[in-house]
Amino acid sequence: MQQHVLVIENNHTNVDIVSKLVRKAGLIPVGASSLTEAKVRFANRVPEQFLCAVVAYVLPDAKQGEAIDFTIEAYIPTIVTTENLDTCTRDKVLSRDVVDYIPKENAQNYDYLNRLLARLEKNKSTGVIVVSTHRVQRKHMISLLIRHNFVVYDCLTAHDAMRLLSQHQHIRLVITDNQLPDMSGTYFVSSLRKAFSKEQLAIMGIAGGQGMLMSAHFIKSGANDFLRLPFCHEEFLCRVMQNVEYIESVEAIRRAANTDYLTGLPNRRHFFYTVTVKHQTLSNSHALALIDLDHFKRINDTYGHDAGDSVLKTVGRLLEDAFSEHIVARFGGEEFCVYFPYHDGRYAKDQLDAFRVTLEKQAILVTDATVNVTCSIGIADHTTQSIEELLSAADRQLYCAKNNGRNQISYNTTPLAG
Repeated sequence: MQQHVLVIENNHTNVDIVSKLVRKAGLIPVGASSLTEAKVRFANRVPEQFLCAVVAYVLPDAKQGEAIDFTIEAYIPTIVTTENLDTCTRDKVLSRDVVDYIPKENAQNYDYLNRLLARLEKNKSTGVIVVSTHRVQRKHMISLLIRHNFVVYDCLTAHDAMRLLSQHQHIRLVITDNQLPDMSGTYFVSSLRKAFSKEQLAIMGIAGGQGMLMSAHFIKSGANDFLRLPFCHEEFLCRVMQNVEYIESVEAIRRAANTDYLTGLPNRRHFFYTVTVKHQTLSNSHALALIDLDHFKRINDTYGHDAGDSVLKTVGRLLEDAFSEHIVARFGGEEFCVYFPYHDGRYAKDQLDAFRVTLEKQAILVTDATVNVTCSIGIADHTTQSIEELLSAADRQLYCAKNNGRNQISYNTTPLAG
């Protein structure tokens, strides 16, 4: 369900700017120029429909931030916009349980709002661990993180945090104090770095009253960042956002480098990384198959390369559905590969023949026509062969399948045809 953003603002220019940012984020703006109108707009809706509210601090019928209280009491995460930058206004805004506040002084602040809208959605699946024995300090950080929709884990010890990291793959940030019952925070950071690189997990150290030395100790131990206590509300959230976005940026770059742009399958490079790194010790039984589409050039020549792309995307999707428990990759052109790390060739042959039949029956829409394609498959297995040797053997079997008439499987030179 597409979520809404309640925009309460009486300045038409600001309403237009915020509404455009909301639409850019893929959300639906629901505008109101006063608190009274906002109550009417909200009357027939439920809080779950709203990702957040963007609320002006001063409105004609709410001059002291009463509209902020309304959205918070309605359980809508609230971002406040304000014309005034004085300390008194800031303190009044931040005394409430708001997500953040944004001055209307320049375009860069609206760019921050754009990032914030995107983060509030992403944070629903982003984990953060807070490790500290200082209850008030820990609860304050957890409260700020929850307002930003993070999935937050509360820990008293380093060992509890390590256990959570082993159980949850979505954790991107660990915030740790140095005074822990089972080890120092700096030792905890150095222990985490043995298992997670700075590109995999961000770590932020926190400490107070220990001069400049503590920040250096944390950074040298492997922390990405450090925050001194007592911290500023905005600085804490900005640092959290920057650290999480850094991890996500690296993930996006790695994904682009490892993914075939057309089919979305892992590419040849990532295939070799996955097999050689994640399966360093080959199991007693493993198999590998090379799959090549038959007469693929005819499709490109007859219907054009866009049609060929549609066929490759369909084949990629069918492979992903059929072999989700195994390792699939596009090797280039019309050639694909499936690796079965814990199964022999007989098992692979049965699974691949079912796929071959499914593909043969699949009508693929290209331009203004439908086409059917077939594939030839070569399978190799051996308990002692390396991946390179398996590939060579599978390639020889694929040649046999092509040579014997296509649309068939060759395994130990015995074809299984349609």
